[in-house]
Amino acid sequence: MSMNALSDKNTMGGLFGHMAPVGIGLKAQHYHDVLNSLPPLSFFEVHAENHMVFGGPHRSFLEKITSQYALSIHGVGLSLGSAEGIDRNHLHRFKALVDDYNPALVSEHLAWSVSDGTYLNDLLPLPLNEESLRIVSDNVACVQDAISRPLLVENPSSYLAFEGTTIPEPEFLIRLAENTGCRLLLDVNNVYVSACNMSGEQEAKSAETGYAKALDYISQIPADLIGEIHLAGHLLKDVDGTEIRIDDHGSHVDRAVWSLYAALIRQVGARPTLIEWDTNIPPLSTLVSEAQKAQTLMQNTSERPVVDSQAHGQAVFQ
Repeated sequence: MSMNALSDKNTMGGLFGHMAPVGIGLKAQHYHDVLNSLPPLSFFEVHAENHMVFGGPHRSFLEKITSQYALSIHGVGLSLGSAEGIDRNHLHRFKALVDDYNPALVSEHLAWSVSDGTYLNDLLPLPLNEESLRIVSDNVACVQDAISRPLLVENPSSYLAFEGTTIPEPEFLIRLAENTGCRLLLDVNNVYVSACNMSGEQEAKSAETGYAKALDYISQIPADLIGEIHLAGHLLKDVDGTEIRIDDHGSHVDRAVWSLYAALIRQVGARPTLIEWDTNIPPLSTLVSEAQKAQTLMQNTSERPVVDSQAHGQAVFQ
């Protein structure tokens, strides 16, 4: 299978000509503002399943915006963790979207969301063990064969531990990449949310312990596997007397997540970084401001060149 880097304007070279490439999720309420203001961003991300229908206003605006910016396509429905395998009809539509737009980045979640042909409106976790590693590896390979490029696989947010888990999450992701040649989309907010939720301690202590566990997590991920980074806000909620952090993408990036991001950039160098904000969506200017924080932090922190997400370690300069 060929995994050659792309060569047109939406390729890695086009995206990573900047030393600190940053982007935001593209929302319908911002279409006109984006085209009128052309904010200083490197790329926009769209959820694949929102654009799998040909024609219509969403496609029209996307065509206009991608004439100015690089594109990231982020899947939410491929269900990489499904023991049933990948839905071929869904994959066909996903591939058609990738072929139409030739995006700089293509990603999906380490999760499952389909059962007996029924699509569930959530990204559900799975136990991490040898059986699930085989299933996810087969599914990732299937997707990559279809789209003829490496897939970026995103780490999940976790709220409960599975008794059936026998492989730590960082090791699972590393072995998945070794098995398939995929890369990783490292969601720093998910790392922190999961670490705090799994600490088994009360809120004040869980934040401290969670931060330490999150630092340990990111230190285990090899730099050359990280093709993209996600940052987002989360919600702190009391559930029957227990503080739970919920990955709701509905607020500014938490200070602890910014700190973890800085540590990650010192470790791996600059990477394309996306601000996710999917609920309580603010004005475009707020999202651009968050992205500029990431850009400034990358410029001030990174001592390494940007790494091409498809060239496996080859530095890309302007």
